[in-house]
Amino acid sequence: MYIFDGKRLAPNKAFTDSEGRQYPRNWLKLTTIEEKQAIGITEEPDPVVASYDQRFYWSAENPKDLDQLKEYWTAQVKQTAGNLLAPTDWYIVRQAENSTGIPADVLARRGEIRTFSGEKEAAIAACADVPALAEYLTGSDFNRWEALPESEPEAPAEEPTAEAPVVEETTTPAE
Repeated sequence: MYIFDGKRLAPNKAFTDSEGRQYPRNWLKLTTIEEKQAIGITEEPDPVVASYDQRFYWSAENPKDLDQLKEYWTAQVKQTAGNLLAPTDWYIVRQAENSTGIPADVLARRGEIRTFSGEKEAAIAACADVPALAEYLTGSDFNRWEALPESEPEAPAEEPTAEAPVVEETTTPAE
């Protein structure tokens, strides 16, 4: 950022010095640092602005209300679970109307979704402060609604075996 006469110069904006000399809007872009310094322009680093996640903080040092955040994020979890369950709701209605069975994989998936929802809601409720809530909600576990694949057991290391002797192929001359 460029400073002139104690004021910040806006890029691509014309300016006038204290003696009334006018400089066009592209002057800062077209001149060297030496030319800028010759008329009294100094360069200062841009001020560092603390970053923050607006979902959880009003400003860098001002967190939002924890109870309201918990209520909001719990509602988000319930809505996501409802959206995931909705495509298979017709199985439940069909069973209630005419006692038609529900496939086991559908029941298992619906149970899994409800389990994930309950775990997420409990984890949100257990957060003691906004930083803990933000850490949980931005972590990889929060957005996961699928079961992790079972890790396959590692194959046992093969025991070293003695190498078989190399048998050379012999050919007999054609007679």
